[in-house]
Amino acid sequence: MARPRRNATVIQMIVAMVVIFVPIIVITRLFTIDPEPAVNVVDYRPLAVVAAGEASFPVLAPENLPEGWVATRARWIPAGQRAVGGDPVPADTWQLGLLSPQQSYVALDQRAPAAPAFVEEVTRGGKAAGSSEVAGQSWGRYVSQDGRTRSLVGVEGDATTIVSGDLPFEALEAFASTLAPVA
Repeated sequence: MARPRRNATVIQMIVAMVVIFVPIIVITRLFTIDPEPAVNVVDYRPLAVVAAGEASFPVLAPENLPEGWVATRARWIPAGQRAVGGDPVPADTWQLGLLSPQQSYVALDQRAPAAPAFVEEVTRGGKAAGSSEVAGQSWGRYVSQDGRTRSLVGVEGDATTIVSGDLPFEALEAFASTLAPVA
């Protein structure tokens, strides 16, 4: 008769635990990994040209941005057309959103003629916080009510341009300095 091994029950218990826990760890790992969300990259240039041909104001877009910037949103909404929310916009509106190489979102919004409600909405209820001088143009600085979003608001003629993002004013100024009228 074979003699039972001395630590057979301990070894069997360890093997059983490995058999049970390895699949649990693998399954848990597979279902808890959050993949990096895919960025929806858009080519805004054709739409910017259309907007520039139809808008009642000079449509702006960035030129010569450093490598790594990508556009993720571009909208041209003529006055009276329905916006994303379904309500018609009261004036010609150009919107452009970009991601920086550091994954910071910067928005460019233009409207003419612009009402105070436009500035209130885009700056997220922002309060005036001084001014900036960018490429010879004066921009008002706004900080949202929660202190997170900063905006630069420029007025030229009856058009209002707003550059906003959750970035320092210096970064917004650098972005605003790249803006030029679309030909």
